[in-house]
Amino acid sequence: MVYIHAWQEYQDAAEALYAKSPTTTRYCVKWKSSEGKLVLKITDNTTCIKFKTYSSIFLNRFEALNLSLMEKMQNHRKVEPPAVPEEPMPAASAAEPAVPSSATPIASGAPAAGGVKKKKPKKKK
Repeated sequence: MVYIHAWQEYQDAAEALYAKSPTTTRYCVKWKSSEGKLVLKITDNTTCIKFKTYSSIFLNRFEALNLSLMEKMQNHRKVEPPAVPEEPMPAASAAEPAVPSSATPIASGAPAAGGVKKKKPKKKK
């Protein structure tokens, strides 16, 4: 087991290790709150790389590494939706009256937010 002391070095080595053997690579995170210690470990059964820190500065970097590794493990990448060019809105003709969106009818028989209607208490005789 090798402890790497530089974060960027660990991140590059971890991603390279996963890229080399994605089916056998395991990633482990240990947090000891009593000591404030974070230990990251990645192994492929032949190579084991570890990173240890007591600093909270590394939490954002740790989250970024987790996100990167999880995307690779899911075989999923962030893809921005293609930009849709905005088309000018056609002018409303005089024959079609404009209906505001708030004028849509709402069913008054059912509760609005999916709740349950309260039962009326029975009258005592």
